[in-house]
Amino acid sequence: MPPAHYALVTGASSGIGAEFARALAERGHHLVLTARRTDRIEALARELAEKHGIDARAIPGDLSDPATPAALQAAIEADGLVIDMLINNAGYGVTGSLVSRDWKTHADFIQVMMTAPAELCHRFVPGMRARGYGRIVNVASFAGIMPAPAGHTLYAASKAYLIKFTQSLALENRRFGINVCALCPGFTLSEFHDANGARDTVSKMPDWIWLHADKVVREGLDAVERGDVVYVNGMHYRVIKALFKLLPDRWALNLIARYSNSFRVVDAGGS
Repeated sequence: MPPAHYALVTGASSGIGAEFARALAERGHHLVLTARRTDRIEALARELAEKHGIDARAIPGDLSDPATPAALQAAIEADGLVIDMLINNAGYGVTGSLVSRDWKTHADFIQVMMTAPAELCHRFVPGMRARGYGRIVNVASFAGIMPAPAGHTLYAASKAYLIKFTQSLALENRRFGINVCALCPGFTLSEFHDANGARDTVSKMPDWIWLHADKVVREGLDAVERGDVVYVNGMHYRVIKALFKLLPDRWALNLIARYSNSFRVVDAGGS
């Protein structure tokens, strides 16, 4: 590994992204943090640099803007930094049915959740190949594995895309010393559900179903180092995954439909 390796973490202002930054700093990685909230990533960069003696840079960026991935790469290269680890974490949810929102809302979502991660990989993988080393974690979700419920119509679809994208990318780059992992946590305690307005709904769910962001991140970093291509956090989620594989598709969809109101916000247009 190069002596001064940097990890680029998207969506680093809170939740799982901020935990990735903390865990990587503890492991001695230099950091490039990006998110829309400039004050948060600048404060986190200062905190981690002082605490762990690493170099931490904050580069604000809105990944819903198609120009942002190229601008990030340009800023990083202008500073002479080398990205050997990429954490594609930025994400959010859009509540309601597909037709309850204007298309611009969905287009921005697709840009952040699908296009930007792929473009960032496209931009930074060549350098990783040239150096013979790289690590990429695409933060997907257990939602990308399970049958998709009504509501948040594009969320599960975007995560399923990220899982399949990761599998292909991993196979393409294994011989270059690059490990790629799709991290698939279930419900995780963070600000995610506050941002998408689903906090009141999901707060009614049982305690056992929740994961902790710091553990999700530690497991994800260990998984990518092992070379795991898809990693599902939590034994109970792995058991649920195995059980659903045994069910016929119709049964699985009916089961999800019956209980989806406990974790998805669906408007009248989606019922």
